[in-house]
Amino acid sequence: MSELHKKNPVAGDTAVFGKGMIIKGSIQSQQDVFLDGELEGVLDMENCRLTIGPHGRAIADTKAREVDIHGALKGNVESTDKISIRTGGRLVGDIRTAGIVIEDGAFFKGGVDIVNPRALGKRAGEA
Repeated sequence: MSELHKKNPVAGDTAVFGKGMIIKGSIQSQQDVFLDGELEGVLDMENCRLTIGPHGRAIADTKAREVDIHGALKGNVESTDKISIRTGGRLVGDIRTAGIVIEDGAFFKGGVDIVNPRALGKRAGEA
């Protein structure tokens, strides 16, 4: 078993999109998602965890409770908990999150907006 799967076990409550899959469109999920294939579209799993596996490639605006990037993600990301860009992972896009982890050897290009988790549902200028 790989180290990635030991840290992030793929259980029955996780939707898995394998490295041979190519998806064009939107994924809206009420469960955690492990994406090791390719996606172009939108990822919306607001109350769940999204893991972009080491072979995963996505061009997508993304909303999730937590985002863990081992592969590549291009698009704006909103997370109520945290965004982690792991060694070898790539993120290009603006992020809005309560916390961020960028490991040595990771790549990030974009803007960062660190906010209180309760504020994530509100837009700038709202009370």
